Amino acid sequence: MDFKALATKRYSVRKFSREPVTAAELQAVLLAGRIAPTAANRQPQRVLVLTEEEGLKKLDACTSCRFGAPAALIVFFDRDAPWARPFDGERSGWVDASIVTDHMMMQAADLGLGSTWVMHFDPAKVMELFQVPETLVPVAVLPLGHPAADAEPSDRHALRLGETETIFYNGF
Repeated sequence: MDFKALATKRYSVRKFSREPVTAAELQAVLLAGRIAPTAANRQPQRVLVLTEEEGLKKLDACTSCRFGAPAALIVFFDRDAPWARPFDGERSGWVDASIVTDHMMMQAADLGLGSTWVMHFDPAKVMELFQVPETLVPVAVLPLGHPAADAEPSDRHALRLGETETIFYNGF
């Protein structure tokens, strides 16, 4: 499948089947995150993989947006690891973790898996329940699994602002 077709086909899955994610599928998704570009190749991302019921129940205490997925990834960045822009000191951790998350979502879609980017979670609870080191910053939860037979994109999925509202040439 070409990239445009893949990106168009992918949607936020909010209803998963009970079919487990295989070890090979999970490894392919994680590899896509590992090879994602990060600023100065600093690779500040840290990914917590949840496949066991105990971890998934803890996640349910942090967010209502797991949607029954049989696996989930929590993507963090290590605040001590990102590159810093020399002009203003802005650090790349949020962007790096987001690129990693996007790569994993696209790989999941290419494998026929569903996912959805979740930012609706309690970061303090994530830190507490998973005993996360203080240097890590949670960025996204990525429920992962096979879409249910009746899963479908939300009504908002295909809505896009017009090109002239989002793309500007040679100035604003």
